[in-house]
Amino acid sequence: MEIRNIHLVYFSATYTTRKIVREIARAFGGNVTEHDVTCGLPFGELNLGGEGNLLIAGAPVYAGRLPVRAARAFAMLRGTQTPAIAVSVYGNRDYDDALVETQDIIEAHGFKTVAAAAFIGRHCIFPKVAPGRPDADDMAKAAGFGADCARLLAGTDDAAAMPRLAVKGNRPYKQGGASTFSPAGTEETCSRCMTCASRCPMEAIPADKPWLTDGDKCIACGRCVVVCPERSRSFGGEAYRTFESKFVSAFSARREPETFFPENH
Repeated sequence: MEIRNIHLVYFSATYTTRKIVREIARAFGGNVTEHDVTCGLPFGELNLGGEGNLLIAGAPVYAGRLPVRAARAFAMLRGTQTPAIAVSVYGNRDYDDALVETQDIIEAHGFKTVAAAAFIGRHCIFPKVAPGRPDADDMAKAAGFGADCARLLAGTDDAAAMPRLAVKGNRPYKQGGASTFSPAGTEETCSRCMTCASRCPMEAIPADKPWLTDGDKCIACGRCVVVCPERSRSFGGEAYRTFESKFVSAFSARREPETFFPENH
């Protein structure tokens, strides 16, 4: 089958997932449309059905699950047994049930998952874990995965006829949870440019004191840390440093991307 239109639907707070799904899409060479749902859901159901269409659904992993907004956005997509690729990006600990959750949501709304992959990015809360990732080797593997997906679809006339893809994960999914840590800056180092407040997916940064963070709203996605031009914002505090030491020790061993294809591929 010929893929002419590739739709990237992604949640990407630190822009890592976006980088990965863009690289995967490059292998197809068709028209690429991006739907960034990080800061807001689509206005309504998004119909991506039709001959020649492909969905690439990507999101980071938070506590072993999809971000709530990503799950809601994926549930707003509509296909007609449209081929899809599910992508999870995680911070070198584990992706747990996020990939199978992505598969289940998109398949419940008319898509056929033909391939899936889990890639590694720098941890958004503990940046000493997987620093510099995705690195050149990761990006080469993303490109290779995209090329394999393109060949797979080029070699079939009917994606819907493929056997259901088996990916790693559990049903029922693990219990999700919110982080107890939130990034913040200081009044002295904050320039009040409002970049962090305007780009926060959860509107968790008060306009009158943009060096602070509303912990009840914050999902610890790390976006404010990466977009702050003054490098004022970071995770910190005594409890954070204590937990960080244990986390870095436990999860610094390099993990590699994992890919999933139909059994007969």
